Amino acid sequence: MTNPNDTAIEALKTAVALTPENKALVQQLIMLLVDLLRYEEAETAARVALQSHPGSVGLQLMLSDVYFRQGKDSHAMAIVETLAAGKNADPRAMVMHARLMQRAGDIRGAVSTYRDAIDCDEDVADPVLESLLGIDDFSEADANSEPEPAEWMDAEMEEPFNVPIERPDHGFELVGGMEIVKDEIRVKIIYPLQHADMYAAYGKKVGGGILLYGPPGCGKTFLARATAGEVKSTFISVGISDVLGMWLGTSEKNLHELFQQARRTKPCVLFFDEVDALGASRSDMKRSAGRHLINQFLSELDGVDTDNDGVLCLAATNTPWHLDTAFRRPGRFDRVIFVPPPDEQARQQILDLQLVGKPTDSIDTRKIAAKTADYSGADLKAIVDRAVETKLHEAVKVGMPKPLVTKDLLTAAKQVRPSTREWFSTARNHALYANEGGIYDEILEYLKIKR
Repeated sequence: MTNPNDTAIEALKTAVALTPENKALVQQLIMLLVDLLRYEEAETAARVALQSHPGSVGLQLMLSDVYFRQGKDSHAMAIVETLAAGKNADPRAMVMHARLMQRAGDIRGAVSTYRDAIDCDEDVADPVLESLLGIDDFSEADANSEPEPAEWMDAEMEEPFNVPIERPDHGFELVGGMEIVKDEIRVKIIYPLQHADMYAAYGKKVGGGILLYGPPGCGKTFLARATAGEVKSTFISVGISDVLGMWLGTSEKNLHELFQQARRTKPCVLFFDEVDALGASRSDMKRSAGRHLINQFLSELDGVDTDNDGVLCLAATNTPWHLDTAFRRPGRFDRVIFVPPPDEQARQQILDLQLVGKPTDSIDTRKIAAKTADYSGADLKAIVDRAVETKLHEAVKVGMPKPLVTKDLLTAAKQVRPSTREWFSTARNHALYANEGGIYDEILEYLKIKR
């Protein structure tokens, strides 16, 4: 017996093939496929339709929804990031953006984005998302209200702000590859400290900032910590949670205290991970609180009321195109360095470092490095970890440990996919179409794309 749903779908597919310009018809087909949980067919239909209607926001949103339902969050994010940004942001895209952030664990960002969407259009409200975000009783008055005086008093009575200060005991000797990046850091940070008198003669202060960007897992954080170890300085790693506070003004105060702590312990490497979360483009913001935090950040970098001599600022981001352009002005993060995936020689060095202290038997890391193009440092660590887990499983069965061999790592490499390719698919578009001043030329060079 013929399934009526199959009959309806085939009829719609035939109608769409005869009249591809009929956007409403293809949207009906996609919605029916989604209702029947036939997501792969819905994805194909949406992608084909977008070839005929490349500027259709509705079709783009439908495709992002299909991606979301399949768990292809990075694909969905690539679509909604553009539609949800700027003055003409689409509220529906903003809600999808909030869903993606919620699923990624960025609850604060999801709440802010969702509230901005509701500000633009109350009809896009999503009760399920509100429940997941814990804002079932959300109202605009609550969103914009300031804390009561008593709450401010409580905030003032909290313990003094403080973050852990480290003194890394390793330098660049444990950083595999990245020689060009190391040289940039030496010129900007290390040499000014080691030859302070010479730099002073030319009127150059010890300080300044470097922005590291590139695919996740390629060693930006590790490199920043190694920089502090190289110059025997203190190291303060700043995460989003170290800065953002609940009440108005608290985030700016926290940021000021972080810089003050760095100034008290200089020379100090002050490292901001995921700096785009703290310094997102102000042109994309609808709330003033975010702008105030960015202005405070810029003021601290400039050292308007204080002396930043000896405070070395490093920041890392996977999405430099989201960072406010003001951060790249001279005296701030004026040196922008691309941290690519490790090349073959660097991959061999990373594997050698990862295998130190583990039982091995004549492992040919050069052979493994040759077969792991585009793998990040984190991917290579995952390969070693997976090989170790497999070996441990075998050892438990036979009751005798055996050393790792080349074959173990080659087998593990086939099970770990390079995570950088997804990042490059997004970065490529920014490098081609939003490359002001040639800031992303290194991405094009790495991808061997000629403009």
